[in-house]
Amino acid sequence: MSGGHGDAGMASGKMAKLKELLQKSENRICADCSAPDPNWASANIGVFICVKCSGVHRSLGTHISKVMSVTLDKWSDDEIDSMVEVGGNSQANAIYEAFLPEGYRKPHPDSAQEERQKFIKSKYELQEFLEPSLRIVSNHPSDAGKQASNSHSGSSKSEIGMVEFIGILNVKVIGGTKLAIRDMSSSDPYVVLTLGQQKVQTSVIKGNLNPVWNEELKLSVPQKYGPLKLQVLDHDMVSKDDLMGEAEIDLQPMINAAASFGDPELLGDIQIGRWLKSNDNALTADSAVMVTGGKVKQEVSLNLQHTESGEVTVEMEWMALNI
Repeated sequence: MSGGHGDAGMASGKMAKLKELLQKSENRICADCSAPDPNWASANIGVFICVKCSGVHRSLGTHISKVMSVTLDKWSDDEIDSMVEVGGNSQANAIYEAFLPEGYRKPHPDSAQEERQKFIKSKYELQEFLEPSLRIVSNHPSDAGKQASNSHSGSSKSEIGMVEFIGILNVKVIGGTKLAIRDMSSSDPYVVLTLGQQKVQTSVIKGNLNPVWNEELKLSVPQKYGPLKLQVLDHDMVSKDDLMGEAEIDLQPMINAAASFGDPELLGDIQIGRWLKSNDNALTADSAVMVTGGKVKQEVSLNLQHTESGEVTVEMEWMALNI
């Protein structure tokens, strides 16, 4: 028999180590603004951070800070080992804030976004508070925390710049039905989601016109956002992948409804908004925006455009960064 159960046990053991690290008193407040109970982390820097600071970390780009949820994301062994090796917020801050000027006021939990951005960029991207001999230009800023020897003064530029994000969108791609044939008698479909410069995709399902993915994809939503673009493509080993249909999702009904009702954790299970089916969108039916278990969710079923046939269903979850 295979060692599948053993692998699962090792994985759960690793996650237990991560959660044990999170429970240390120094890690029960955000490394950057001291907000209580952070559930996000920068896996390559080795710090636990709050949801508001996580948005700023994301804007730096993953080459500076790879943001992950302690509760929602799947962590690799290397990512967990990196967090454990750094040792938590106190150890990381002893390095990244070693030369913090006397009297310097760090952001607090209610600080404005601009103040938060300035501090986090100075701390991790420009490395202004790091011991000069450790300041580096690196694809892995956590190298500084591990006492990298080959260091150079300077700063790296984010590929997307200091974009201000207003929230995080989790999209669960549930499945498709009656998708178009692109091979001899079937297709090898996968879904691509695009929002601005960000692009994420599901796995490929071989030979299936009614695929079930149930895969969660994560996107950061900038202050100026457009529709979420969904494409279904047929994976081809030899030539360019063929389009099997596409559609757009209007995010405004969900984001505006969530902003109007405030903190969803204070609400019961209720409907707070609706995206109506019309000739101008790809909806198969009206789509309700719901608060369920303290979370803002919306299930959307779409008729794929520019194709012979096909529908795709997704479930979106919205987490605002400015509540």
